[in-house]
Amino acid sequence: MNVLARILHPTDMPMLGTFRRLSRSVQDLTSQIHEDWTTNHRDWTMPGFRAIAVHRFGRWVSNKRPGALRTLLLWLYQAMYRYVRNHYGIEIPLTVILGRRLLLAHQNGIVFHWKTVVGDDCLIRHNATIGAGYGGQKTLHRGPRLGNHVEVGPGAVIFAAVTLGEGAVLGPNVVVMSHVPAGARVFAEAPRVIRLANAPDESHDTSRISQNL
Repeated sequence: MNVLARILHPTDMPMLGTFRRLSRSVQDLTSQIHEDWTTNHRDWTMPGFRAIAVHRFGRWVSNKRPGALRTLLLWLYQAMYRYVRNHYGIEIPLTVILGRRLLLAHQNGIVFHWKTVVGDDCLIRHNATIGAGYGGQKTLHRGPRLGNHVEVGPGAVIFAAVTLGEGAVLGPNVVVMSHVPAGARVFAEAPRVIRLANAPDESHDTSRISQNL
């Protein structure tokens, strides 16, 4: 078979087919990271963007064929993962599946269960725990699933094996231990002002002020 025929039939040229597959996978990885960069205010210094980019790079490397280059790139990923975890306080294990255009607002205290699945266009704020384990072996190996357009407030805790429907919103410091339907809003009880025993009687002071007026 001549050279022209080989070009027209790339399956007869294994190296060319491999190069094309690699090129497509690199383009897909670049596209995902560019979307994350745009979502995270087009600032490559944002800790959230860096954590997501490192995770996507690690997932991309882990799906490649075993070899010396893959081993080297995995070592590089592990070094960057530890840096992000220890320096920014954002822990995203390699087994986590992240959707596209994820926004991690602010750094520190963001932890993902190792079997978490996150949909597209989600927002997760600082000090959130996505998938705390409970219930022993029954739920330990089952991570939470977040649908598309889910928002998680600061300090929220989502226990493992819980599903959050599309468009659900969790307020600050809520603890979610059951499934949340799509479009639901979950907020903690409003805080109450408790007057101490030795505090002045505000009602008495108010009435006295009104009399003076």
